[in-house]
Amino acid sequence: MNKILSMFLLIVLTIPVFASGYSVHSAGQYSSDEISEDERVLFILDFSNSMSEYLEGRRKVDLMIDTMKSILPNLDPNISVGLRVYGHRMGLTPFEACRASALIEPVSPANGINIRNSLLDIKPRGMTPITYSLKQAIKNDFRGFSGQKHIILLTDGGENCDESPCSYVLELIKIRKDVKIDVIAFNINDEEDLSQLECTSLVTSGRFYNAKTAVQLAKSLNSSVNSVKKVEAKIIKN
Repeated sequence: MNKILSMFLLIVLTIPVFASGYSVHSAGQYSSDEISEDERVLFILDFSNSMSEYLEGRRKVDLMIDTMKSILPNLDPNISVGLRVYGHRMGLTPFEACRASALIEPVSPANGINIRNSLLDIKPRGMTPITYSLKQAIKNDFRGFSGQKHIILLTDGGENCDESPCSYVLELIKIRKDVKIDVIAFNINDEEDLSQLECTSLVTSGRFYNAKTAVQLAKSLNSSVNSVKKVEAKIIKN
């Protein structure tokens, strides 16, 4: 934990422009034709096998989907949102299982309902390739978009594909100033996993949420979504 936080502090001190997701714009780091007023939002959701485990009498995946279903219809239709999932298939080999990440709904405006419907057909099955998913998202899913890119990553465990999301973002911010990652750690107790995930968010000027319960999950997702410019969302209580 101390090592990771020390690396984070070193980055912050040496690259102060990352202190705010929008400060790079005011500091003139981008030319005017690269600046976009709107953030693009990509949900990266965990469908690994452990999401089938029960919490408070229900499967964690069902708690996640129900929370998403209550939030998505209330998103501002002008905001561009997309969905990537991981762990939704096993693969014949560990290598294939660690590439189980797919863009289900491309980032586009008024996409909340499409994302909501897509979630109903996905089942938790495999491993937790967090770093690979982040790489694919940043390399491919935001291609052609200028302005701020906002990833909301939800996971119930740490990376288990022999990579480090913290190490990846420490390298990423040396060359990219337009990506912010919020991380929602859902029912995770392992301190090393939590440390890696917290690093992943803080290094990119994102927010880190440690949600132990279904209520905390809903509050964390809602808080992350509401932090996006032009998004107005709220939890609907049945």
